Amino acid sequence: MAIITLTTDFGEKDHFVGAVKGAIYTEMEDAKVVDISHSVSPFHLHEAAYIIQNAYKSFPLGSIHVIGVDSELNPENKHIAVFMDGHYFVCADNGIISMLTSEVRPEKIVEINIHDRVISNFPVLDVFVKVAGHISRGGTLDVIGKNITEIKELTGIKPVISNKESQISGNVIYIDNYGNVVSNITKKMFEEVGRGRDFIVNARTAKFDRIYAHYSEAINFDLPPEKREEDGKKLALWNSSNYLELAIYKSSSKTVGGATSLFGLDYRDAIMINFITKQ
Repeated sequence: MAIITLTTDFGEKDHFVGAVKGAIYTEMEDAKVVDISHSVSPFHLHEAAYIIQNAYKSFPLGSIHVIGVDSELNPENKHIAVFMDGHYFVCADNGIISMLTSEVRPEKIVEINIHDRVISNFPVLDVFVKVAGHISRGGTLDVIGKNITEIKELTGIKPVISNKESQISGNVIYIDNYGNVVSNITKKMFEEVGRGRDFIVNARTAKFDRIYAHYSEAINFDLPPEKREEDGKKLALWNSSNYLELAIYKSSSKTVGGATSLFGLDYRDAIMINFITKQ
């Protein structure tokens, strides 16, 4: 039986997550259900896309990823099932999947068309679970949908490179539990555009001329503890997903503050990399 993952903006207070899990077990008694996150900010598509993009690859091939964010069916928000990179994704066609397809080409996309057979006012529970059950039993996507080739794309998801490749203009796409700020600038883009040049990262009043590979690289452990610059140390690094992240060493957004509060950065705010060309 395939693993079924859940990524939603349902939170933990209401009955929604429990109801969806109950429906999964009713459909598939021996299912393996894994919660990726139910703390996506309400209707926050970029946040959901970032979370699922960086989680799904850790699961076995054939896993089914149900995404319950902005999933209400309407003429502009269809439901889709996608087979890509050896995994299945069941969600609304609201742009979430476009963050994944920017890196991996889908092998098959269908617009789900079983709604006339399912009474639904809670599509994640009524429709997405039925689709996941069909897939887990070896069913093909052609049975539950019609082939499509185009899906919606999230706007503002791609950084802009200046004509002379002297600048990359990105944006904040995610703020993690520690208050660290994640941009949409990838290490691959940085290296291709920068070509080894010196640079300055600008994010409001914060500036960086070095990007670390790990948080602890910013700390000089050769110094005795009382002389190290640790508390409040600001840094830029390539995070585990190879996105440019701005952080405060060992920060907490609930106590000492994190990059989002201390740098004054929020979702969609600009992060720029200016490359320095030597004369």
